[in-house]
Amino acid sequence: MKMNLDEKLSQLEARLGYEVTFDLVFRKLKVAHKRAALVFLDGFVNDVATIHIMRALQAMPRIGITQGALDQLLQEYIPFFEVSVADSLDAAIDELLSGTMLLLIDGIKDIAVLDVRQYVTRGSEEPTLEKVTRGSRDGFVETALFNVNLIRRRIRDPNLRFEALKVGRRSKTDVLVGYIKDIADPSLVQEVKSRIEAIDRDAIPMGGKNLEEYILGTVFNPLPVTRYTERPDVAAAHLLEGHITIIVDTTPFVLLVPATVWHFTQHAEEYFQTPPVGTYLRWVRSLGIFGSLFLLPLWYQLAVSANLPEWLAFIGPKEPGRLALWFQLLLLEFGLDLIRMALIHTPDSLATSLGLVGAIILGDLAVSVGLFTGEAILYTAIVAICGFATPSIEFGNAIRLFRYLLFFGAVFFGWWGLGGAIIITLLTFGLTKSFGIPYMWPLLPFDGPALLRVIFRYPIPQVTVRPRLTKPQDIRAQKRNKGGR
Repeated sequence: MKMNLDEKLSQLEARLGYEVTFDLVFRKLKVAHKRAALVFLDGFVNDVATIHIMRALQAMPRIGITQGALDQLLQEYIPFFEVSVADSLDAAIDELLSGTMLLLIDGIKDIAVLDVRQYVTRGSEEPTLEKVTRGSRDGFVETALFNVNLIRRRIRDPNLRFEALKVGRRSKTDVLVGYIKDIADPSLVQEVKSRIEAIDRDAIPMGGKNLEEYILGTVFNPLPVTRYTERPDVAAAHLLEGHITIIVDTTPFVLLVPATVWHFTQHAEEYFQTPPVGTYLRWVRSLGIFGSLFLLPLWYQLAVSANLPEWLAFIGPKEPGRLALWFQLLLLEFGLDLIRMALIHTPDSLATSLGLVGAIILGDLAVSVGLFTGEAILYTAIVAICGFATPSIEFGNAIRLFRYLLFFGAVFFGWWGLGGAIIITLLTFGLTKSFGIPYMWPLLPFDGPALLRVIFRYPIPQVTVRPRLTKPQDIRAQKRNKGGR
């Protein structure tokens, strides 16, 4: 239905709460001797670009008021490159609420959309969770477009695609699905898009984390089935392997799917060192992850077992504390978690002091008064250090829950309970999938060449094929050469 300018403005005022919400701006002016209005949200538009556009509009000569006149206006008179047309008021409102500016002209049905947005954003800084000794110091920010630019700077491939979707009936959050067209599996791309489009919700206020729970359906399984990264180089490397990146506006990280357990045992630092050093770092890190899962329950079971072999006689406290050993270990685990949470909520200037009080003073006093044994504190500290060696916080938290399962199995049912808990843990790992991909690949199902690439950090010139995990269309990463395999 064709409406004149006053009717359009009246509907916009009523639906958007003009003069109720303070940041909605209506700027009336003349365009080609016809009444017009610019409508935008204050703080979203670039002032300099908006002033240039207003000057150009006010200087326009008289032209016929037809649909063709709007196209001519956009093509010849507006000195800006990001312009489009909304053919309905609903579509125009959606664009306005995302930060664009609307141009309404009396007598023309369609509404011009001028993308003069400027979002408040922080500078790109090195992610605190993925630091490296060498390599780039930039990281993703909360603006999706900037994150796309950081990836495109590293992959100048015309086949790199970023498809824009919107999620949330009220929030209409921008979600970008990134992939390389001639590498990524089309069925995987379509599956990711279908799951995102199927989300029927008012909003995803927590950004990428909310989105993950919708598209992956993780409820009771604590294992993460998508990898988070704040590093553009890590995202670029995964795109080149055939993975899909999911960028959510307002979220300073990218989701990488599909993912296996081995993605959470690797770190970018390995690729900024020589292959032997990178392999050593990977082995040490993997050993730490295994230690964080098995060391404490296994040590407890050995400590309370009778008739240990002579070569294991050193295990266990020589002098029991006032509390049962299992209760000591449980209190220490909870204590570490409390210190960890307290440090998150503590100002940086006080965090060091809190850490000293919690880790040193309280621990020393607890041993002095006889509540805890020194061995219990020692092994709990070793397990905590092993946990901090895990590159992924999400995977580290999952390992902590499985450690509780193993620990309580050992406490209540001894060796049989520990064995049963280990079986439950292995079954959970073995049955978990990420977009249909087995979580334990390439161990289960077995893929020898791929498993060697997990165990060893290969020299880059020798990596001639992409992982078969993602079923890439182009399996060749580079041509074979005399040094390749």
